[in-house]
Amino acid sequence: MNVDEKTLARQLFQNKIFKSDGQAFEDMFVCIMSYAEKEFQAIKPWGNIGDRKNDGYIRDKGIYFQVYAPEDIRKSYSDAIAKLNGDFSKLKEYWDPINEFYFVVNDKYRGVNADCEKTIRTLKDKYQLDEAKFLTAKDIERILFTLEDDQIFSIVGFIPDPSKVKQIDFSVLDEVVDYIMKMPLKGTDNDNVVLPDWEEKIIFNNLSKSVAYLLNSGYMQVPNLEKYLSNNSDFLADTLRNRINEVYSEEKELCTGDELFWAIVYRLSPKPEQSYQIAVIVIMAKYFETCDIFEDPLSEGEK
Repeated sequence: MNVDEKTLARQLFQNKIFKSDGQAFEDMFVCIMSYAEKEFQAIKPWGNIGDRKNDGYIRDKGIYFQVYAPEDIRKSYSDAIAKLNGDFSKLKEYWDPINEFYFVVNDKYRGVNADCEKTIRTLKDKYQLDEAKFLTAKDIERILFTLEDDQIFSIVGFIPDPSKVKQIDFSVLDEVVDYIMKMPLKGTDNDNVVLPDWEEKIIFNNLSKSVAYLLNSGYMQVPNLEKYLSNNSDFLADTLRNRINEVYSEEKELCTGDELFWAIVYRLSPKPEQSYQIAVIVIMAKYFETCDIFEDPLSEGEK
């Protein structure tokens, strides 16, 4: 699959994630794992013995999976912790040896909270496991895209011809811009944001104080953007970075300084409206800091 096809497949998969709770999510996970690991064996409840708290395992490697898919993980953290502790204890009673344990959660790309992470680390230390961690939607998406194309299609369904979908190359960008536009202006962590010392880079690239102010303002929301990217698969962050860099590389052949900055803003904004452009500047602030756009004076000095 090319990037456009993969972008569409990812959107179809996300729709399945958002709509799948309970058994539907478990069935999808089992199907993906059955393709990804030929030794993976699903365990279905049987009679009055159930599944002995094992939803699937790779026997020879001692790897076990337990699946949990509430309608809204944010309202179910206490239940998740109780289930994590209770299910592993019962799993340990019946299945052995356990080298690795994965608690598969449909977090719907929201991540899991700190208490859950602490609980599973405690289990790992207590039972001296080689690994114990959560598998969330981003992890399952990552596994999905290691499969053969026909296997991916069997999971996500039919993919339309990307050439017939308008502005497909902006779909990842649109997703991120939409997320930024919905973020509150002042997040809980914004007071702790330390602005990068990029004055030298501003001057080196002939950018004005007004553009520097916009980049600084945009950077205040970068921690929230990075949290969103971390809750999604690497494909989202990689595709977004590549798109930003591609537009920069094209526009820098035509202009420099503030003109280049605004050319990128106009190219990346889904609509020529201030709210979209502000969201785009947040994204640009992230990649300006990582030197994916505009020239790094230190790099130039090393040449």
